[in-house]
Amino acid sequence: MRELTYIAAISEAISHEMERDPDVLVLGEDVGGDFGGAFKVTRGLAARFGDRRVLNTPLVEQSFIGMANGMALMGMRPIVEVQFADFISSGFDSIVQSAATIHYRFGGKVPWVIRAPSDGGIRSGPFHSQNPEAWFVHTPGLKVVAPSNPADAKGLLCSAVRDSNPVIYFESKPLYRSLRGPVPDGEHLVPIGKARVVRPGTHLTMVAYGAQVPQALSAAEELATGGIEAEVVDLRSLKPLDFETVAESVTRTSRALVVHSANRLAGVGAEVSARISEECFEWLDAPVTRLGGLDVPVPFSPPLEDAYRPDARKIAAAARRLAAY
Repeated sequence: MRELTYIAAISEAISHEMERDPDVLVLGEDVGGDFGGAFKVTRGLAARFGDRRVLNTPLVEQSFIGMANGMALMGMRPIVEVQFADFISSGFDSIVQSAATIHYRFGGKVPWVIRAPSDGGIRSGPFHSQNPEAWFVHTPGLKVVAPSNPADAKGLLCSAVRDSNPVIYFESKPLYRSLRGPVPDGEHLVPIGKARVVRPGTHLTMVAYGAQVPQALSAAEELATGGIEAEVVDLRSLKPLDFETVAESVTRTSRALVVHSANRLAGVGAEVSARISEECFEWLDAPVTRLGGLDVPVPFSPPLEDAYRPDARKIAAAARRLAAY
């Protein structure tokens, strides 16, 4: 199977869905013309599909996400790019007050996708490195996904575009051009709401998503040299959450380490950990452990950012402590 970078897989998914469905369009800041967005994901789409389907917007997230709400209610399927996930807060009202509640209020459908380039590790400072997924996981009426590899990046985005609900699609900037992997050509769908065991193991379960999945896999390889076999579960979908796959793994290994890039306090890992404690308690041989970012804005300084965020070394150290408990 051919290999693509993570970012190329996202671009291919958008092209595929625009080709398949004339109601799919793209809007956001600088997405049209030759520029193709801040990360060049949409470069070439305007030439291929025209300016009526690839729309440049003003730098007003509240406005163009609100515009996407209206388009979706009229039967279109907008793919909205916010240049950085950090800027999604500017459109918060259009998302959580409007899009998330419309179906519950009068049965309307809001089939848009917001592409939110998230995560740090690339020295971009506090305005361009955030992981705000917990805001939206906490909001009824939204779906939230976070792919960790190129195949899932394509498959989850195609599924999100076809979903009748508003979907926040968090893509990991650190993986854009650093990660390559096999990606099916043509039609490829990954179901929303289904986690995947990406590495089997027997001594403990690591639960991660997004950019921390490759870090967990690296940590698992290191642990294996010392006789600790860690199972790695990639959540892929944060809402709906496939807790059944997590629980099945934890009840076999009896230990759980939950990892994410976002700050640890009140993150997605808190919900996963709470459910493990509530529903898998009788199978646990050690307390559930969480590993996340520190409770500070993301630092710009390379040494401080390295201290802020989890990585394979920190994951391996936490796993050793957990295995020895």
